[in-house]
Amino acid sequence: MSKWLDNAVFYEIYPQSFNDTNADGIGDFQGIIEKLDYIKELGCNAIWINPCFLSPFGDAGYDVADYCRVAPRYGTNEDLKRVFEEAHKRDMHVLLDLVPGHTSVEHPWFKESMKADRNEFTDRYVWTNNVWEAPEGMGSLRGISERDGACAINFFSNQPALNYGFYQPDPEKPWQQSFDDEGPQATLAAMEDVMRFWLNMGCDGFRVDMAGSLVKNDQEGKGTIRLWQQVRKFLDAEFPDAAMVSEWGEPDKSLQGGFHMDFLLHFGPSHYNDLFRCDEPFFSKRGKGDISEFVETYKTNYNKTAQKGLICIPSGNHDMDRLARRLQGDELKIAFAFLLSMPGAPFIYYGDEIGMRYVEGLKSVEGGYNRTGSRSPMQWDDSTNAGFSSAPASDLYITMDPGKDRPTAKAQMADPDSLYHEVKKLIQIRQSSKALLSRGTIEFVYAEKNQYPLAYVREAEGEKVLVIINPSDKEQSFPYSAELKDALYTIGGKAESKDGTITIPAQSAGFYHI
Repeated sequence: MSKWLDNAVFYEIYPQSFNDTNADGIGDFQGIIEKLDYIKELGCNAIWINPCFLSPFGDAGYDVADYCRVAPRYGTNEDLKRVFEEAHKRDMHVLLDLVPGHTSVEHPWFKESMKADRNEFTDRYVWTNNVWEAPEGMGSLRGISERDGACAINFFSNQPALNYGFYQPDPEKPWQQSFDDEGPQATLAAMEDVMRFWLNMGCDGFRVDMAGSLVKNDQEGKGTIRLWQQVRKFLDAEFPDAAMVSEWGEPDKSLQGGFHMDFLLHFGPSHYNDLFRCDEPFFSKRGKGDISEFVETYKTNYNKTAQKGLICIPSGNHDMDRLARRLQGDELKIAFAFLLSMPGAPFIYYGDEIGMRYVEGLKSVEGGYNRTGSRSPMQWDDSTNAGFSSAPASDLYITMDPGKDRPTAKAQMADPDSLYHEVKKLIQIRQSSKALLSRGTIEFVYAEKNQYPLAYVREAEGEKVLVIINPSDKEQSFPYSAELKDALYTIGGKAESKDGTITIPAQSAGFYHI
């Protein structure tokens, strides 16, 4: 079991936008190494790097052309190995982004699978038996090869779906194989080889893209759970410390499959967007949000995992709007008070710690579309291109935030009242409290429909911490009998407990021993 996950605070690096050291307008591995001390000083002790493998970059690297070779624009395999080594010197861990559901159309596996003559890659992807038959419920590629058939795609049309079989193959469609058939088992063995390659190189585990989507026709996820249990056996035997984090959004399934943690997705049933990304976010000071459905869904998932599963709530990621598109100023600080006091390992998307903004109106870059505005270059200082790159502005991978008032790490580090310092302080407080760490239990004590505040108790090893979060611009009260002992953390003023009622000032948050 990966003990290091118990106090992990992750920093997500979108490598092409993080730090460019060779003036080509694209971030690189040397740029990550240069900034490891910055990440460590913030308080993060783990890193998730978005896909950095060889790719035609039709979907920002989520279309892999070679799983065991890094994209030259970032450096070499040796450079990535150095990222692992330099992180380990600082007691930090690194997860790579594994994309097991599909490859690029440029992957050698796919090129071989397109051939009419049978070969070892014929069954590596989901192909129908003739070009006129498309796989139901999935897009497909057809008319592209000498092979007769249509190939299922997972997302964009440049991402053919790898074949892990069908949970319930249709006997009238002989191309639908079962998970136990030779082709799907060969696909899984190839993916285990990829994991083995990077774990032997020094990587500490993987965040797995679309982890719940591998076995097809699998409504309840039973086939995909079984697949990941097979992977778990392989990891337990060879790499017992490797951490596995799933992009699944259903913790009861992913944790059963052997993952250590599951992401709450911004799509699907989690109500995560109710917090930060809707017309009236709960964390807006307007106080018109509703957190109740999020809490109910969270509790359901938490209970399904026997309260053992780690559910990750990220500040954001490369697929969603920046936090600062809807929230500003103290709203962001209070949002982080929530993010850094919940169970599971927190994930901070690069730049969210300084309040980087969503850049409006950008043209799509490498399949980003509306997501492109959340992928703009990191803003380090007030030098050329905000310190991201010394390339001409026209060569930058994505246009910088053009605002003269754009936040920078340098300015925020110099300002004791900045968001950066609030996040740093919150991480320090989290790490100093057993109750606030990943595995401390949570009990929600106030999360009513259309009401403020939000309150919950975190507990571990005899320590109990009451967390009260009031983003609204009005003082709020809720019924709860507790003596508020020392305050671990406050912003916006202290709460008061009197006659079975706790009152908390407007736009405030606090962590109190009880």
